[in-house]
Amino acid sequence: MVRKAQRWNIVWVVPLVALLLGGWLLYRNFAAQGPVADVRFETADGISAGKTEVRCRSVRVGFVRDVKLAEDLKSVTIHLELDDAYTDLLRRGSRFWVVKPRITASELSGVGTLITGAYIEMDPGPENAPRENRFTGEEIPPTTSSSVPGRRLVLTAEKAGSIIVGAPVYCRGIEVGRIEGRQLSADGSLVTYDAFISEEFSHLVTDRARFWISSGIDITAGADGISLRTPSLQAMISGGVSFGLLGPEHMAKPVVDGSSFTLFENEDAARKSAFNPTLRFLLLFDQSVRGLSQTAPVEFRGITIGRVAQISFDLVMGAADPRIPVLIELDPALVRPETAKAMTKPDSEFLQDEVTKGLRAALRTGNLITGALFVDLDYYPDATPETIGRYGEHLVFPTVSSGFLQWEAKLSSILDKLNALPLDQAVGDIAAAAAEAKTTIAEARSTLDELEAAAAAARGTLENPEFRELPADLRESIAELRKSVASLGPDGAVQGDLLRTLDELRASLRSIKAATTTIEEKPNSLLFGRDSTGNPLPKAPR
Repeated sequence: MVRKAQRWNIVWVVPLVALLLGGWLLYRNFAAQGPVADVRFETADGISAGKTEVRCRSVRVGFVRDVKLAEDLKSVTIHLELDDAYTDLLRRGSRFWVVKPRITASELSGVGTLITGAYIEMDPGPENAPRENRFTGEEIPPTTSSSVPGRRLVLTAEKAGSIIVGAPVYCRGIEVGRIEGRQLSADGSLVTYDAFISEEFSHLVTDRARFWISSGIDITAGADGISLRTPSLQAMISGGVSFGLLGPEHMAKPVVDGSSFTLFENEDAARKSAFNPTLRFLLLFDQSVRGLSQTAPVEFRGITIGRVAQISFDLVMGAADPRIPVLIELDPALVRPETAKAMTKPDSEFLQDEVTKGLRAALRTGNLITGALFVDLDYYPDATPETIGRYGEHLVFPTVSSGFLQWEAKLSSILDKLNALPLDQAVGDIAAAAAEAKTTIAEARSTLDELEAAAAAARGTLENPEFRELPADLRESIAELRKSVASLGPDGAVQGDLLRTLDELRASLRSIKAATTTIEEKPNSLLFGRDSTGNPLPKAPR
């Protein structure tokens, strides 16, 4: 029996479903595939294909697909695949570097990768930059991301010194930024540093700012004395950069990213660079200028407003003038704004008026140890009236003698006053007073000897055993005296005896009175006795 073949069989459903599922998975695979980029590094240390992650601000955005050795055998090419959601991160200016444990003099980073393993960190470029897929990775991680707001500057120096990448940037001793990179110029004449200043301190950087190296210990000795500058411990180890605003603050202007500044060796060099002298004067001194050096400060009551530019006889014409010429430079910007406007010219009316009021230049000792001198501008009301003159091509500023010359004049005045005093009479009076004092001292010494003898006698008396027993005897006498006084009291025995004696005395007086009466009445009673009548007759009164 012959049957007609069937064109459709249920068995074909299984391969058809498998084909559709495979196509759908293949589509999903290609559709979900993110952008790919090639990054070139010197080595692939710590990087593994299919395992190493790509992160942006520590958030996973992709992975390493493949690692290949470059054709020149001098580097490696790492193929990165980002997730589809992060396609816009691959743009010109993006940076890539490997995050792994790093120990440097300034910091310890990447410790967490000891457990999780190394990964590639990326820093996206500017938002409006065009898309790019080929990059050169950075071997040293940048300190801050380009997306972090702040001020980015370029510092140039003649030599690198101890400044390394990651070194701090200070302002008044407070860390405000970091050194992000350093490069040597193509001709090898300069070292360029990339500096980053945090946004909260970016307004401190103006065109008047000066940068200097703050690492190491700086010891200087000059007219200002001996100064010792020591930075922080971190700056001494890893190096550091400091900056400050030098000059009038009201004249400072803000700067933009990419502005270039010179990095000076120390703070003194930075301060000197901000000096802009516009006024020059010639000083003629009648005294030695030993200890006054070129670049010595010129101060007005302790505030530096200039410096010494030159000390040379070439500044004067001829050799007839024995005075020492010193050329000084003044910067009006270092004084008050209203004063700076008034002294724009060396022969300005303001300076002429101040000289008339007694403004003079003098040499002062700035350091007693080194003997360094500086030029001091101050007012001397007793100074001889003078004006700003001219000597050749220079304006001459009036000066006054100072230092040892002033001491010499004062010493001469004191000696003259001493010579005018009656010293001979004073010496005679002093001699007589000394003789009297000698006699008085001798008498006082004799008196002291007598006092010492009396004190010795008193000490002997006090130390005598009999004198020591005297208080006990006195106490016994006082006790007996108290007993005697008690016997004389109303209740004492003496009082009773006295009363009995008085009674007997009264009886005796009565007997004597009776006898005298009998004798008076009968005188012969003394011979014949008294009548013994039993009844005496009373007598009539007289």
